[in-house]
Amino acid sequence: MTTSSYDVISPVDEKVLTTVEFCGREEVDEHVARAQRAFGPWRDVAPGERARLLRRFAEAVDADIENLARLEVRNSGHTIGNARWEAGNVRDVLAYYSAAPERLTGRQIPVPGGVDITFQEPLGVVAVIVPWNFPMPVAAWGFAPALAAGNTVVLKPAEYTPLTALRLQELALEAGLPEDVLQVVPGTGGEAGEHLVTHPLVRKVVFTGSTAVGKRIMRHCADQVKSLTLELGGKNANIVFADADLERAAATAPGAAFDNAGQDCCSRSRVLVQRSVLDRFMELLEPAVKGYAVGDPADESTAMGPLISADHRSKVASYVDDTASVAFRGTAPDGPGYWFPPTVLAPVTQDARQWREEIFGPVIAVMPFEDEAEAVALANDTEYGLSGSLWTRDIGRALRVSRAWESGNLSVNSHSSVRYWTPFGGFKQSGLGRELGPDAVSAFTETKNVFISTE
Repeated sequence: MTTSSYDVISPVDEKVLTTVEFCGREEVDEHVARAQRAFGPWRDVAPGERARLLRRFAEAVDADIENLARLEVRNSGHTIGNARWEAGNVRDVLAYYSAAPERLTGRQIPVPGGVDITFQEPLGVVAVIVPWNFPMPVAAWGFAPALAAGNTVVLKPAEYTPLTALRLQELALEAGLPEDVLQVVPGTGGEAGEHLVTHPLVRKVVFTGSTAVGKRIMRHCADQVKSLTLELGGKNANIVFADADLERAAATAPGAAFDNAGQDCCSRSRVLVQRSVLDRFMELLEPAVKGYAVGDPADESTAMGPLISADHRSKVASYVDDTASVAFRGTAPDGPGYWFPPTVLAPVTQDARQWREEIFGPVIAVMPFEDEAEAVALANDTEYGLSGSLWTRDIGRALRVSRAWESGNLSVNSHSSVRYWTPFGGFKQSGLGRELGPDAVSAFTETKNVFISTE
């Protein structure tokens, strides 16, 4: 066996929470083999019964929300309010997709000489590889529709944040899901993750993480012509036009960029403001940033907790060196914990690394624009295309800009990116495929066509 021990450290106080056994290649082989054996019986479970089991799973999560949330606060440094929402999202996503097994219908296609029908068949074993920034909801976005379609799932959490995934596995068993239908394999990306991706019995990979790793996974999947869904990086814009509600736009801009300490691929870290209102917007933004409450994530009043690790804090800090134009900053605690203050950079140039690269921390860069055409050009001047917001009272402009903007998830006069009822995914190097919404289950099936001759 190739297991190794890993100390899970809390980013809040840098103390060891627990020790987790990591899986190596042999353990991954064992888990995948068990998932493959469980696949046939799970596929054959009557749709209504599979739906009932998923509803029971949702109910088990609902009964455990406070425990899951407190676990995430300690393991990931998420604020308690965010962590409760994340656990609730797992419940809601399971409940939403529990309706899918009984509605996974094919078609009857008119053809000469017989009857032609289609079936949506499950793929088999699905690998879901989850990042450390949103461990609970991102896991559910993969495993809920996959299970609903009749697949089995092997879930690999991020090294830093395995604890809620392990608890969700326990809740699935408590809810009555058959053993081995949903398994969690803690481990490193380079060993457990890569072996899952290249395993011949794994028929689909769902990966959320960096664009660089996503490209490597894509190359591996190509060798076996393996189905793949990728949700990767983002460098998202928040466009504020002169006719917008400036007070509301400025008040909400910190949350759009600093939520989860900026460790969010949907973070609106590039703020574009029409030049005629730039000075006023900055006047409004400064107190909102300085008043953004950073501290103990278990405190109900805290808006932002720590970064995930010391290494990540060093990376974020490298973008705010002596050459960076800091307009103003918020505050963060001293002492133990991976803290970083909310920071606004202005002015920045279009070729600055702070403007072009995904920082994944609580750093905003502000740039002015003259008109609608320039706003769209600046928003699109990135290799990413995941999310974004625009603020205007002109509904025609909102529609024009939304259609011209190369991004998968846009909000007008708000900052929402994710609703489990609607598709989520990116353009360009932000990913491949869509999660959530009514069509997600289809991504975990193959269409089988059957012709029956009547002649």
